[in-house]
Amino acid sequence: MKPGVTAPPVAIREVTKTYGRFRALDAVSLDIAAGEFVTLLGPSGSGKTTLLMVLAGFVRPDAGSIRFGDTEMVLTPPHRRDIGIVFQNYALFPHMTVAGNVGYPLRLRRIAKAEIARRVEEALALVQLQGYGERRVDQLSGGQRQRVALARAIVFEPRILLMDEPLSALDKKLREQMQIEIRQLHERLGITTVYVTHDQREALTLSDRIAVIDKGRFAQIDAPARLYERPATRFVADFVGESHFLPVEVSAGVVRLGGRPLALGASSTARDGAALLVVRPEKLDVIDGQDTAGLNRIDGVVEGSVYQGESFLLQVRVAGGVRVTMRQPTRREALRRLPGTGEPITLGLHPEDTILVAAEGTP
Repeated sequence: MKPGVTAPPVAIREVTKTYGRFRALDAVSLDIAAGEFVTLLGPSGSGKTTLLMVLAGFVRPDAGSIRFGDTEMVLTPPHRRDIGIVFQNYALFPHMTVAGNVGYPLRLRRIAKAEIARRVEEALALVQLQGYGERRVDQLSGGQRQRVALARAIVFEPRILLMDEPLSALDKKLREQMQIEIRQLHERLGITTVYVTHDQREALTLSDRIAVIDKGRFAQIDAPARLYERPATRFVADFVGESHFLPVEVSAGVVRLGGRPLALGASSTARDGAALLVVRPEKLDVIDGQDTAGLNRIDGVVEGSVYQGESFLLQVRVAGGVRVTMRQPTRREALRRLPGTGEPITLGLHPEDTILVAAEGTP
């Protein structure tokens, strides 16, 4: 395969698509750098697949611009866009062998048979399916079929790769394995890639950047770590990772939870008025007399605990009657610190992990 040095940037400008009164895409804009891996992340009906189909040319937008490099693509048919596509259901031909499926795009392009054989072998090696060329598709596992679909999408060396929830049918272990393989493959080929998923962990694992979409609009576009550690809205904080929200008041720059002031990290700011404290289970710790200077303190009562193998999930009722959860590793020293059900507990939250988002109804 050629290295992806010719991969173009993608510019999406003010793209709108409506179906009757339903606005699937509401004037969305996004720049994707050449060779970048961008994931469209959102719940069902958010508009992510519609945008992918617009990029593929299967859906024509009502308004807006799609540019691959310097070329406007809105009126260009799918077969002339030089894109590879991997679908959720694989879309393989059951009457063909693995090699037949992978080589199909090359036969459409009237490539010589010897060159097809060479490139099919190369593509199968990239997805770790050497020696599978003569097998029938129905003899393959789900993960192997997905690899065949991926090989078929890259065998003709497309400039852009589009992937529509390609791993959703796989079991958890295989899905996580394929995520790593797709990321490694992207790093080797450097193809500009747009990936659609509703699985936030998958998006965090794969992406250079994530575009969170909700109700046809982008809620936040950011690098995975930034998106997780600094969510811009309650929707993003709730959708990306596990979060609880505690109402706080901000006055003269001071944040108070139940009357107790909270310290914020250096990169955080707070506007006066009502806000929500984002509490993630893994960011909390138990304060039990150890050196916890500088931690924000949240008082509560233990309501129960759940053993989850590598960790305990502790359920705590805090001020205002809100239930939050915290995770503690199942190390012996950590378990000795856990209060029992019905006992009081004080949770610690580092200022750098003390993140605020606007309360509902506030800008």
